[in-house]
Amino acid sequence: MATSDFKVGLFSIGLAAYWPQFQGLEERLTGYGTFVGKRLQTMGAQVIDVGMVDDQPKAVAAGERFISEDVDLVICYVTTYSTSSQVIPAVQRVNRPVLILNLQPTAQLNYADTNTGEWLANCQACCIPEIANAFDRSGIQFHTVTGLLGLREQTEGALANEVTHNHPAAKNAWAEIEQWLNATKSLRTLQKSRIGFLGHTYPGMLDMYSDFTQHTGFLGTHIEILEMDDLQERVDAVTPTEIDTIREQTADMFAISENSPSDPLAKKPDEASLDWAYRVAAGLNRLTTDFDLQGLTYYYRGLNDNANERLGAGLILGCSLLTAQHIPCSGEGDLKNCMAMKVLDSLGAGGSYTELYAMDFEDQLILMGHDGPFHVAIAQGKPVLRGLGLYHGKRGSGISVEAHVQEGPITILGLTQTRDGALKWLIAEGWSLPGDMMRIGNTNSRIRFTENPNDEFDVANWMNRWAEQGPTHHVALGVGHQANTLTKLAKLQNITCTTM
Repeated sequence: MATSDFKVGLFSIGLAAYWPQFQGLEERLTGYGTFVGKRLQTMGAQVIDVGMVDDQPKAVAAGERFISEDVDLVICYVTTYSTSSQVIPAVQRVNRPVLILNLQPTAQLNYADTNTGEWLANCQACCIPEIANAFDRSGIQFHTVTGLLGLREQTEGALANEVTHNHPAAKNAWAEIEQWLNATKSLRTLQKSRIGFLGHTYPGMLDMYSDFTQHTGFLGTHIEILEMDDLQERVDAVTPTEIDTIREQTADMFAISENSPSDPLAKKPDEASLDWAYRVAAGLNRLTTDFDLQGLTYYYRGLNDNANERLGAGLILGCSLLTAQHIPCSGEGDLKNCMAMKVLDSLGAGGSYTELYAMDFEDQLILMGHDGPFHVAIAQGKPVLRGLGLYHGKRGSGISVEAHVQEGPITILGLTQTRDGALKWLIAEGWSLPGDMMRIGNTNSRIRFTENPNDEFDVANWMNRWAEQGPTHHVALGVGHQANTLTKLAKLQNITCTTM
C-alpha cells in the first residue's frame, strides 16, 4: 500500500500497578508497542503513537491527542491486562472506529518455567472480553484482530520462543490488519472526495437515480453539480499545446483500431472524431482542476447534433484518461457506480465501468463490459480505440474503448439502494479468463464467479442470486480478490454488505 495521508492513532495498554511488582515488564511491553507502531508504518499509515497508557489520566491525554491529530482510526494494542476504565477515555470522544489488537508474543508458553511476570507478558486475551463489553455498552464501534505479534528477534528475558514472524497466526493477523488499514484509506478517500455530476442520469434507468444528500450522509462524499456549459466553456478555451498533450497520452496508452471484422458500426476512428475527443479530453482536464474533482459521473443526451450532443458523444476518451489518473468516471449518470469505482481505485485494484453483457452457458462464464470509460491500468494488453457510427441507445457517435480486464483474479463491487433508502454494497469475487471476445468497440471480459478459475460455474444460479440482492446494473470491475477489505470498509461505514 502506498504512503498515504490517512492517520492511525496507536496506544498500548497495560496496568501501572504491575510495573513496581515485576521488574522490566513495562520496558518489555513498551518494546512490543514500538514494534507494532513500526509495522503499521510499513503499511502506509501515518502513525500517531502515544505509547503506553496504563492509567485513566493517560487515557484522557491520549484521546485529546488523537482528536487534535484528526486520526482516521484508533488502534488499541493490548500488551497485558488493563482495566477497561483506562481504555474508554482514549477513544470515546475521538469518535472514530477502533481496532483492538490481541497479539500474543509467543505461540506457546514455556509452561514448566513460566512465572507470573512471564504470564503477564502473554495474557493479552485476558481483558479482551472486558474491553469489548465496555465498548459495546458505551456505543463505541470496534473490531478485533487476534493472532501472534510476529517478532523477528527473541526478546531479552523472554522464557518462550517469541520469533513468530513465519507462524500462520502472525501472517494472518497482520494480513487482516493491513486490510483494515486499506479499508480506512478507502473510507477517508470517499469522505474527502468531490465527485462531479455532469448533466443528468440516463432517462428511465430507475436503478441509477441517486439522492445526493444520501451519498453525503452515508459516504461523506461531496457531490458537485455541473452544467454542460461548464464543460463547453473549458473545451472552447483549450490550447493547441493541451490538445497535443492529450494526443501523446492517447498514443502511449491506446492502440488505434482498424475496422472491426464483425461489426460495421465499429470502424477505424477518423481524424475528425479523434481531434474532437482530444479537445474534449483537454476540456475535461480543465474541468476537474477548476472544480477540484476526484471523480465524475456524466451523461447528456442532447438533440439533433447540437453542442451538448456533441459534447456528450466526445467524453469517453477523456473520461478513460481521467480514470487512469485516479479520477474515476462513470457514464450514464450512475453516481453509485462512480463511488464503487472510487473505492476499488483507492485499493489499487482499478475499478472499471462495466455491466453484465451476456451469458455463455458453454464456457460457463458471464461477459461483462461497456462502451464507457475503461481503467487502462488493469487492461490485458493495450486497449484499443474504435470509432462507433452510433452509441446504441444514445445520441451521437464518436470514439469508444475496446479492451478487457487482466486475466486472473477479479472483484466486482456494486452500490445499490434498498427499499428503506439505505445504501448497500454488493461484492463478488471471480476470475477473468482468456477466450474469444466481441469486437464491437466496447470493453468486454470473460468472467467466472468461482473460488478457483477451473471450477464448474452455474451461470443461471449465480444470476438469480445476484438479482435477488436488488443490484443496479452497473458495477465496478477490479483486479485481485478484494472482498475481505471491502467488507471491512462496509463495517467502518455501518453499511450493509453482501458477498456472493
